[in-house]
Amino acid sequence: MEMKSVKNLSRRATVALYILIAAFLVCIGSLVRVGLIHGEEYKLKAEQNQLLDTKISAERGTIYDSNMNILAKSASAWLVYINPSKITTEEQRTLVTQILCETLGLDEETVTEKTKKQANYVKIAGEVEEEKKVVISDFIKAHSKQKLSTIIGLDPDTKRYYPYSSFASSIIGFVNSDDIGTGGIEKTYNDELTGVSGRIVTAKNARQKAMSSEYEMTYDAQQGANLVLTIDEVIQYYLEQSLDQALQDTGAKYAYGIIMDVDSGAILAMTSKPDFDLNNPNVISNPAVAQEIEEILDEGEKDEAVLNAKFSQWRNRTVSDTYEPGSVFKTIVVSAALEENVVDLNTTYTCVGGIQVANNYQKCWKNGGHGTETLTQGLMNSCNPFFITIGQKLGKDKFFKYFEAFGFTERTGIDLPAEASPVANVTYHALDSMGIAELSSSSFGQTFQVSPIQMITAVSAIANGGKLMKPYVVDSVLDADGNIIQKTSPTVKRQVISEKTASTVANMMEQVVSIGTGKNAYVAGYHVAGKTGTSEKMGKEGAYIASFAGFAPAYNPKISVLIAIDEPPGAHGGGAVAAPIAGEVLEKVLAYLNIEPQYEDSEMKNISSTAPALTGKTVAQAKSLASGYILKIVGSGEEIKSQSPSSGTQIRAGGVIVLYTDDETPKQTATVPNFVNMTMSQANSVAVNSGFNIRFAGTTNANEVVSYKQSVAAGEQAELGSVITVYFKSNVNVQDA
Repeated sequence: MEMKSVKNLSRRATVALYILIAAFLVCIGSLVRVGLIHGEEYKLKAEQNQLLDTKISAERGTIYDSNMNILAKSASAWLVYINPSKITTEEQRTLVTQILCETLGLDEETVTEKTKKQANYVKIAGEVEEEKKVVISDFIKAHSKQKLSTIIGLDPDTKRYYPYSSFASSIIGFVNSDDIGTGGIEKTYNDELTGVSGRIVTAKNARQKAMSSEYEMTYDAQQGANLVLTIDEVIQYYLEQSLDQALQDTGAKYAYGIIMDVDSGAILAMTSKPDFDLNNPNVISNPAVAQEIEEILDEGEKDEAVLNAKFSQWRNRTVSDTYEPGSVFKTIVVSAALEENVVDLNTTYTCVGGIQVANNYQKCWKNGGHGTETLTQGLMNSCNPFFITIGQKLGKDKFFKYFEAFGFTERTGIDLPAEASPVANVTYHALDSMGIAELSSSSFGQTFQVSPIQMITAVSAIANGGKLMKPYVVDSVLDADGNIIQKTSPTVKRQVISEKTASTVANMMEQVVSIGTGKNAYVAGYHVAGKTGTSEKMGKEGAYIASFAGFAPAYNPKISVLIAIDEPPGAHGGGAVAAPIAGEVLEKVLAYLNIEPQYEDSEMKNISSTAPALTGKTVAQAKSLASGYILKIVGSGEEIKSQSPSSGTQIRAGGVIVLYTDDETPKQTATVPNFVNMTMSQANSVAVNSGFNIRFAGTTNANEVVSYKQSVAAGEQAELGSVITVYFKSNVNVQDA
């Protein structure tokens, strides 16, 4: 019996030992699991319970234009959040909802739902301005008994500002609510612009309250890098102003343009119209589109329409869209043909109104044809049959060689997002699938597509002596102290054609503008070289894109320009619609760049003279000094106190100068006449008879020109002697398709 008890006791001891060993192993396992496997996780949870970690948003870098004008800047703001777990009464919930909705303009139902969440942190709004933060803080203090300070929190934040609203919007882009770049430079250079966030780490007591500052560590935020763009604010303004007016005048769906430095590839201006307000990117900027969306009854359909409208207005069409270049592409074809010696300036062709290509008869745009033409005349007349024969002389192998060399089978590599990607047999004809029909149609710029940035880069290669440049919009990256940490150097991708060929084509393109289809881009003294284009949009019958691409001055090119007017409802030819806009832009930009004009003798008769300095002279002296002008004397004094226009102002010889002989007489005004649809002589006569001076702009070297707009609207009041610019264009022989 005793032996049995001993055995039972031994068995129990053994079982107890095993249990102890098992328990020990479990403890060891738990320690391993807690300490090694989940150690960091539990450590983080402990720190979260013991520490209050507040993020300090870094200030995003500033974006400047080439003259250091600020285009985008971040400023201090506040982030508002709540701790719903601290809400213990309905009165607290009501007060929190009230102040947040009233101050921040939020929806009451949405905020109420957030106050009911089972969480310690719920973001309410970011980028809150100082004045609104003060209102919220004062409200919290005024209701201290309700302990709102434990519920509503305010952390440092930043807000992005765009001083010029919609200016250069498609280039700059914007940031979303998380301060992440969306579109444009903001997206491409998001990493450089985004700084390093700082933190405030504060110890918490057992009641989860922040302890005194001695237990606080602050890690300062580091500001992001600054960017200096190649965009020139003045040149950008000229381009945007002209395209805004073009949309208004033509009723087109879109208008876009680019101005490039031909030697470096730097983009001086770029825009897509209509654009949008960078400070309110989610607001539909086009009133007509906004009205259409408002009339949609189905909520799902309306939401989709809003989303599509937003993406449409954010789209940089100069980079992301493709189009058939039309006759502008003939400059590329003639460059290739001259380089390969399959034609020369003595090559002629007799256009009879069309040409047979395989089973298709391709008509010339001019009924009856152009007759016998030289190579230069063929380009001036934009003769399709002539260029079909040039393409066939090149053959598909050499044609494709230059198509590829000029960059049409690859992206340009511009530092902007969403550049269109060329796709063989989709956007262009691959060499192995190019037949006689595809070669022929491609030779006059149809049945393939390019992006505007590709087209202007190719045309710039003709301007700069044959070098294909990589376009870019960021000149340099600066640190917070203004030191350059990255500088963009011009990149020559390859030599496409020889300098001799480039010079020959440039001279041909100058004649296109002087007396050919591009005459409406003419600017006196600057020898503009260019080519017009008109193309029907693929898959959209009756919808056209009118374009012009060129450069100036032709004798020493500095800048290139591309203008495209998308779906103008009336006249749709590049020579009639796009060329006048290009001329307007070039005239302003070339003068701004201080490029000295070189006038031909034939141009001098239309050039303004300079108003003489007559202030301080006697009336008799003034009449003697200004014998070639019409003088209007206002007042009965003997000495000239002031004059209009002021001395040095450019006016035409024989213009009007108003002289005031006392300081009390108010300035004399008159109603501005309507100069539209007048010849130059008619407009000049009407201006002088009305007491105004006139300045001719646009096409002034052709006999058949008529005025189409003026700098001061008809019917407005203007001071007598004022200079009114009147723009002229031709509607004769400007067709190109």
